[in-house]
This record gives sequence, structure tokens and C-alpha cells, in this order.
Amino acid sequence: MKKISQLLFFIAIIVWATLVGAIVYSHMVFFSAYLTHLPASTALLKGDYGLHDEKFWMMIHPVLIIALVLTLLLNWKLAERRKYILIAMGIYAAAIISTFLYFVPELKNFAASDQSTISAADWLERGNRWQYLSWTRGVFMFIGFILLLIGLTKNEKVIRVADHPGP
Repeated sequence: MKKISQLLFFIAIIVWATLVGAIVYSHMVFFSAYLTHLPASTALLKGDYGLHDEKFWMMIHPVLIIALVLTLLLNWKLAERRKYILIAMGIYAAAIISTFLYFVPELKNFAASDQSTISAADWLERGNRWQYLSWTRGVFMFIGFILLLIGLTKNEKVIRVADHPGP
């Protein structure tokens, strides 16, 4: 069981790292061009060759959630590991909630910007705000990744002195 819990922890870390890498890539390559040239840049999303990265995001999140939940369950008895996994999961939950409440709806607005009467200057302001907030979310996701790495190093149960008063 110890080998399985260790292997699953590695898998959760690898999936989380993939997510962080995708966040950095998206922001540096795609969003920097897309969100600074709205509404004209909506062409990047439309037509036969438009970018459709939602398939990736819709796949990686369930995989990460399953990996994190199983990692937590299989490492529950290791208090130090459990603490780091739970904190990382809290960060992830906050990121997912903010994604559904703000980031995805705003991306949908950006995608429809070529059909709106909002000025390009206003879209630029909104796009810049979105990027700033999304980079901030990405920093928290990176912190969650670091916490998982630290948690992986915690291999033994923490024994408190109060639990074992001595001879």
C-alpha cells in the first residue's frame, strides 16, 4: 500500500506540474497576443483552424481531482503529508471556483467581443485585468505545486510528545 500511495502522489504531482506548465504556456504564447488585440484577435478562436484548448482543460482537471483525492485518501495516516495535500487542494479549489465564477465567463465575453459595441480600448483594459488576475491565480497554483513537493518528502507519521509521554 505504501508503494501505491507513493506512486499516486507522484502522479498527482506530475499532473499538477502539467497544469502549471500549461498555465505558463497559455499566458506567454496565447493570451499575451489574444487579449491585447481584441476584438480583432478573436480570429484566433474561429474558423476551421481556430484554437480550441478547452479540450485540454476539460480533461486535465478531472484527472487532477481524482489523483488528488486518491493521494489524500492513501496518505491520510501520514499527518504531515495530509496537511500539505489538503492545503494544496484548498488552493486548487479556490482556483477552480474563481475560474468558473470569473475567468471562464470573461473568456466567453472575449470570444464574442467582435460582435459587441465595446471599444477596443475597453477590451484591452479588461484583457489586461484578466491576465493580471490569471497570473496571480497561476502563482497560487505554483505554490500548490511546491507544497505537494514538500508533502512528498514527509514520509513518516508525526509523533507528538503528548501522545507518548515516555518511560
